[in-house]
Amino acid sequence: MTKPVLFIDVDGVLNPDRRSSGRRPDGYVTHRMRPSGWNHPRQRPLNVWLNPEHGAQLQALPFELVWATTWEAEANEWIGPHVGLPELPVVRFTDRLRYRPDHVHWKTPDLVRYAGCRDFAWLDDEITRHDNAYVNANHVARALLLQVSAFVGLNEDHLSTLKVWAAGLI
Repeated sequence: MTKPVLFIDVDGVLNPDRRSSGRRPDGYVTHRMRPSGWNHPRQRPLNVWLNPEHGAQLQALPFELVWATTWEAEANEWIGPHVGLPELPVVRFTDRLRYRPDHVHWKTPDLVRYAGCRDFAWLDDEITRHDNAYVNANHVARALLLQVSAFVGLNEDHLSTLKVWAAGLI
């Protein structure tokens, strides 16, 4: 049996939004990064908060892990090593950051295409009811769209929900 796909966003999921309290959450480490597009000499490095336990927690889930982030392939260079993830497949987005009049997130159609006929779950802080409706209308297998609070990031409740959902697929 093929494992379901787990699409993983970075910012807001693995890297909580610092505007919540301005303080790094317990268990997180600050990393200063300069991914492509962030390399102007006058530009300060990007501060990214990552929890080194997340990699093992995600790998323990019965999913094929796939990056679904604006970091795209750079997530393998800048994010994965700091959380203990191996190199993962990456969704290549066709309409990156494009506004849609139906309010569907610009990632959603590409995730549905990538998943094909496979079950999938998606962790993102920008999921809305419009994305759920799009997936229900355009995806033939089961899907779980799990919205993560950008101010909290990935937590035990999300991991537990993913385990229970995946167990229901067997």
